[in-house]
This record gives sequence, structure tokens and C-alpha cells, in this order.
Amino acid sequence: MEIKILGPGCPNCHMLEENVKKAVKELGIDAKIEKVTDMFEIMKYTMSTPGLLINGKLKHRGKPLPTIEKVKYLIKEEA
Repeated sequence: MEIKILGPGCPNCHMLEENVKKAVKELGIDAKIEKVTDMFEIMKYTMSTPGLLINGKLKHRGKPLPTIEKVKYLIKEEA
């Protein structure tokens, strides 16, 4: 599974990244987590950050941030 966090590095982006890492750990799955900070790359998917891509699909963008439970749900949808 490939998960990308899209964002320039703001506090919300960091929080989303932490929530994703916790969700992956709690689910016990093997996932490659990547942080994308290049705005040109981010704009290919969304204009609102932070964004969450799972297996190439945009699953979340902007605020409010998804909870760890919501992130786990989104990951399970793609598993």
C-alpha cells in the first residue's frame, strides 16, 4: 500500500502524517508512507492541503483533519 501526505509542511500536515503513521501501526499493515511537499506535485491532486492519497486515490483534503479512526477506515477501504 502506498500512502502520500500532501502538504507544504504546516502543523496540520504534520498532524495528518502522525495520524497516518499511528493508523498504519494500529492496523498492522505494510505501507509505504511518503510526504509530498512540492506544490506542483500537490496541485496535480488538490488545491486544499493537507491531502491524503491512498494507492493514488485522493481520500481527504483540507480541514478538518480526519481522526485516526477515520484514517483507519480510509486505509481499510483500499486494502
